[in-house]
Amino acid sequence: MHTMRQLGGSSLRVTPVIFGAWAIGGWMWGGNDENDSIAAIRAALDAGVNAIDTAAIYGMGASEELVRKALAGIPRDKVVIATKCGMRWDDPKEEGSDPWPQKDNSGRDWTIRRNAKPHSIAYEAEQSLRRLGTDVIDLYQLHWPDKTTPPEESFAALEKLRRQGKVRAIGVSNHDVEGLRRCRHVGQLASVQPPYSVIQRGAEKDILPFCRENGIGAIVYSPLERGLLTGKVSPDRQFPPGDHRVNHRLFTVEFRRRALTALESLRPIADKHKASFTQIIINWTFRQPGVTAAIVGARNARQAAHNAGALGLSLSEEEEKTIRAAFDAISADAARIRSN
Repeated sequence: MHTMRQLGGSSLRVTPVIFGAWAIGGWMWGGNDENDSIAAIRAALDAGVNAIDTAAIYGMGASEELVRKALAGIPRDKVVIATKCGMRWDDPKEEGSDPWPQKDNSGRDWTIRRNAKPHSIAYEAEQSLRRLGTDVIDLYQLHWPDKTTPPEESFAALEKLRRQGKVRAIGVSNHDVEGLRRCRHVGQLASVQPPYSVIQRGAEKDILPFCRENGIGAIVYSPLERGLLTGKVSPDRQFPPGDHRVNHRLFTVEFRRRALTALESLRPIADKHKASFTQIIINWTFRQPGVTAAIVGARNARQAAHNAGALGLSLSEEEEKTIRAAFDAISADAARIRSN
């Protein structure tokens, strides 16, 4: 089993695999089953994972409430709870930036806005504490930058919550290096959450080096590229209505075929470790320089326990290089698509 890793300069220690609670909120993933979701969290904890990453916006509060239900009866100090603020669907004043029309799990229309104003962050923290059923959030993160609020003001609001004892550590998600720099001057920046995978390597250019140089934790998301790197997404698979992968640029038939071919080339490594493609890809991800932990979602207990199995592997440097090389061409093409 992997030892815990310290999250930046904070007192938090996390396992290299963190349970991601986006999909269990149902929203953008074609719905969810509550009992399966609760069982998934419990199975992850039973298998050695000690941290859960959620957000207020996941299912418009539904994911946080499911986390509370799943943690009932579990000693609070045994679990690191990370959540996020800054995406408001419930703001009567409709402040903020980047209005994004969405439907919730019941088909109701909402407009989501990025709102990182200090008064909004203070309000959201109280709502998240209530939904999570706890008196302290271990890691509180600003979900996205808000163009209408300077990052220094937003981060000062997070730092105030930390000083008040409502949160233990503070971080940001989806911020660039310039944003990280500006936040660091205002408060104790424990971590950043960028997208990162063997296909999507943009964070290697600047975010991960910056984290290494400045003692900032990096919790990376989408290490399995929303399921593409599990080897289970066939070229002809159809996604249900409401699943955001229907129109995702990496889920074209061609990309699915190429991902499967690259994974197949890694079968000798998987077989040697008696592991699945999912497990070797997760393990590769959290072993990369600067990465503290990888957030991995699961919808049921079997998936959650399986993902946690990645903690027990020990890839060699040679195997890591082979895995990287297998995806070099796909990674380059994915970067080109993103920049167009």
